[in-house]
Amino acid sequence: MDAARELAVFLRDRRERTSPVEAAGPAGRRRSRRTPGLRREEVAELAGVSVDYVIRVEQGRLHPSSKVLDALALALRLSPDERAYLFDLARLRPTAAAARARVDHGSVDGTGNAHPLARLVHDLSPLPAMLFDHRFDILAWNPEMAGLMQLDFGALPDRQRNTLWLCVLHPALLEFYRDREQILREGIADLRAAWGAHPDDPSLIRLVDDLTTGSAEFARLWAMRDVRVNGRGRKRLQHGRLGPVCVEFEVLCPMQDPDQRLVIYRAGDAPSRSALETIAREASLKRNASPASVPAG
Repeated sequence: MDAARELAVFLRDRRERTSPVEAAGPAGRRRSRRTPGLRREEVAELAGVSVDYVIRVEQGRLHPSSKVLDALALALRLSPDERAYLFDLARLRPTAAAARARVDHGSVDGTGNAHPLARLVHDLSPLPAMLFDHRFDILAWNPEMAGLMQLDFGALPDRQRNTLWLCVLHPALLEFYRDREQILREGIADLRAAWGAHPDDPSLIRLVDDLTTGSAEFARLWAMRDVRVNGRGRKRLQHGRLGPVCVEFEVLCPMQDPDQRLVIYRAGDAPSRSALETIAREASLKRNASPASVPAG
């Protein structure tokens, strides 16, 4: 994938999605037409640039400045996440410091991961919690999260220990999300935002290639170019043993590790609270029954 080409395609895609009435605002002119979307002439007028400029940007022959990107984002009514994606593609958004504290792969239910964020995931028990990076690689989890998803994360190969890979391709999770289309669409929109910020990450590129090749469902949704970072919401799940479970989730980003995210689940209703309490009791019994492990390294 090429960031410069994606910027051109993304702008053209959003132009074709934006209606003239929507772009012009309440007092705008209503123009009748057979095809939806804005014409290049209209985008140029709204952004204060020439039509030739818009054409060259959409053809990937010109790298716009931050001022022009701002004007184009306003003309196309981009959301804050879409605007950030646009600036990421143009390499114009400030990036976080290169030095990052990294978390090794591994469970935090007593298997020796001593990183502060991994310990925090463990301390959040009995709430199901998980730590993952910008690629959605799972870095740490607690037993309650493993019990909710009914997966042994530690036994998974590294390339499969990824929330999107599991959601899209793992057979055990094909029926796990009751609103599968919505969950996939939101997750893929989030992944596209991450790719905009890290277009040269070979592991991220490989993940997108693997999912696009392995799933027609993913390929269809990825091609929609939705961009949205999901900070909170609800998920309707189907636990294999406990039945329907509704959870509310919150995603937190550590200030010193902004490429990592901590997700925490809470029960969304009374029956789900009972189910999560059952999972927490079972996790506690397993934890107490397991001998203490010696931290690695």
